[in-house]
Amino acid sequence: MIIGFDISTSITGVAIVSGGQLVHYGSIDLRKYKDVFDKTVVMKEYLLGLLEKCQLENDKIVEHIYVEQSLHMFMGGKSSAKTLSTLTRFNGIVSWLIYELFEIKPKFIGSTSARKHAGIKVPRGKKAKQVVLLHLLENESSFKIEYTRYGNPKPESYDHADAIVIAKAGWEVENL
Repeated sequence: MIIGFDISTSITGVAIVSGGQLVHYGSIDLRKYKDVFDKTVVMKEYLLGLLEKCQLENDKIVEHIYVEQSLHMFMGGKSSAKTLSTLTRFNGIVSWLIYELFEIKPKFIGSTSARKHAGIKVPRGKKAKQVVLLHLLENESSFKIEYTRYGNPKPESYDHADAIVIAKAGWEVENL
């Protein structure tokens, strides 16, 4: 069993893949918590629950954990130095919690590499998040999303999708 995480200070996505098949996905909404410390407490509680769930399913042992690597550079108009610093700090804290609780060193994979391993090609000029969402809706029967009243995917849909791609990429990497 492989767990994939798309760690973010707003919504963190989580997915579990077993035998290459998606068996669980979800997210933790952290937007209402003010600082990294409050967000960390909530993440720790979630991770403890996830660990307990995994331990109850004795036939399914977590073998590997993959985490989407945090951004390392500015992206035009998207990420300030403060945002990158906070995200990297939170990614490190959550990665440490994962290691401490699951006793597995998480492996880090970049989003571009993960999409490649998962067989997703993003055409030039297209937004990766939308391409990933569409790919999963078309190719992953258990993946469902909810829409806003305006017909747009709810924000957590993208985090679910990213976590699924990370978990599936992890499975590919481990089974090459």
